[in-house]
Amino acid sequence: MNNNNNNNNNNNNNRNSTPNAIGLCLLPSELIQNIFLSLVLPEILRLKLVSKSFSSIISDHSFIRQCNSLSSSTTWLFVYKKRWLRDAVLHAFTNRSSERWFKILISELLKPVQFHGEDLYFLAASGNVFLFASNTVREVIAVNLVTVTVMKIPPCPLGPRGTSSWRRSGMKLVTDPTRSGQFSFMFAEFVGNQPFLFVYNSDTDTWKSKEVGEISANGVLPRGGGHVFLNVIHEPRESVLVVATPECDTAVVVRPRFVDHNDGGRLTVGFSWGNVIDRLHVYGDGYMMIVKSEGGENNNGIIRNMRGVELWGLSLDGRNWEFVSTVPIEVMKVIEKPYGAMMGCLEENNGIIRAALVSNCEGFWNMTWLSFDTKLNKWAWIPLPDCKMKGWNMAGISFSSGLTLHDPS
Repeated sequence: MNNNNNNNNNNNNNRNSTPNAIGLCLLPSELIQNIFLSLVLPEILRLKLVSKSFSSIISDHSFIRQCNSLSSSTTWLFVYKKRWLRDAVLHAFTNRSSERWFKILISELLKPVQFHGEDLYFLAASGNVFLFASNTVREVIAVNLVTVTVMKIPPCPLGPRGTSSWRRSGMKLVTDPTRSGQFSFMFAEFVGNQPFLFVYNSDTDTWKSKEVGEISANGVLPRGGGHVFLNVIHEPRESVLVVATPECDTAVVVRPRFVDHNDGGRLTVGFSWGNVIDRLHVYGDGYMMIVKSEGGENNNGIIRNMRGVELWGLSLDGRNWEFVSTVPIEVMKVIEKPYGAMMGCLEENNGIIRAALVSNCEGFWNMTWLSFDTKLNKWAWIPLPDCKMKGWNMAGISFSSGLTLHDPS
């Protein structure tokens, strides 16, 4: 009985969509292109499957160039959520379309490599490439959302790693916009007492590793100058970072000190439970966001409230964390909400720093998107629609930009 109902629903959907598609095809191709260009990439990819006429328009070189020009400047926030023994979903939200989240069924994409959705953790994203790690078989999988291809990355020189071994601020996925599907996956770790840089190159399908030395006394490492910043160790008063060029031809270690004269609480990095910490540090791309909270209680236990968010950046000589800015009071009034647990991610791209803070209070998830323009010295808050995550597990979050309709050749 259920199968008949499902078939009837599918037939009704097909009957409703077919006349609409035929009617749209009757419009001039230039007008159709303009309509398609107002859409975001996941919508365009779906339209390509509707009809040969749509596919021909979307495959036109002129349309591809215009679409990629718009897409390259679009920033996405991706959230991976899952339920035990159910299909996992990658939710996508862009600042170009503030109305809804887009859903990408990862379990469908991963069928060729026979991975179960509930086994995966979302590591990183860049351009069209997304990395997932399996805790069961301890492998990393690269997915290209546009070409719909999947590949397993061979074990790194440190051997197979579980999902807890991958630290968000200690790794970076770098794609090459001038080369089709090429990417590098970089991460830094201490081996013994020495920092090492590990780099996977998709062209050669191999890993390289190198021991990283200290920065010279006169070294200058400008933030946002194309360097990759990989955080290795976080202490309340000092951090250890590996700084490398995207080509990995040079890499150095920096040890910035952190001095906050108004500081007086306990610290956690990356993820916090509300009854444990006063300050949450979120690192990325040579910056550090500090979420300061104060405690409270309700019938279900200890709940905390954000009382301030600060942004700090690595100094040019790499010796200190320097204060950059504080989220203004009018923005804090909008984003202040009680939480029991919180995590975050941070990235810098073309002078814009973006941070996502994800909190949970009594089973309800809340997401906040903040951005800071370093040139204009201005904060912005981007409203996010409800992602409907009650009852789901958070299994990774990442920003990404540079999605294109096809990989440039």
